Amino acid sequence: MSIPTTNYLPAIELETSAYPTHTILWLHGLGADGNDFVPIIQELELPFAAAIRFIFPHAPEQSITINSGLVMRAWYDIKHINLKRHEDEVGIRHSQQAIAALIERENKRGVPSANIILAGFSQGGVMALHVGLRYPYRLAGIIALSAYLPLMHTFTPETQVANTSTPIFMGHGSDDPIVPIQLAQTSKELLIGAGYPVEWHEYRMGHSVCDEEIADISVWLGQVIR
Repeated sequence: MSIPTTNYLPAIELETSAYPTHTILWLHGLGADGNDFVPIIQELELPFAAAIRFIFPHAPEQSITINSGLVMRAWYDIKHINLKRHEDEVGIRHSQQAIAALIERENKRGVPSANIILAGFSQGGVMALHVGLRYPYRLAGIIALSAYLPLMHTFTPETQVANTSTPIFMGHGSDDPIVPIQLAQTSKELLIGAGYPVEWHEYRMGHSVCDEEIADISVWLGQVIR
């Protein structure tokens, strides 16, 4: 079902059982919308008897520079093929606030931050890392697929102690033509160097998600959701 609201991002919400104790907030990639990852619920082997609320928000529509100004759903603008050049800091910050608001809403609905997982693919994975590492209260985990750390110059001063031990799952395709695996590896190494518990997986694929990756996420979720 969609959540019509003027205060929060519109989203698709699905629950595995009544009275959810955990929330997985899953962020889509550039040009997609919240529907993109809804099918993954049926593909994941979720922990037995886990009561999970999945939230798939729709990013705002905006003009994307690298796509000739076409309007599409995006968490921030992309201005150059080199993703680390001319980063849209204003857009990233705006989406950060909108995603944090969804986390806070879950707190009001009875799910503590420590039971919330931020997940995302591509742009969504970028935002999951950006928001999760800066969130002032501990989260259950972060899943970043085909993604990287944005605004690296702000990483050290802005990260929050509350999430230095938060489990992080990073998966990436070795043949990714959109987000080069070297960029993701640099992000992974920075995180590990800073003491974050990163579980890194590399797959023979492009800019996508594969069955093996979904299986690995399932195992990881079984360790994180208790």
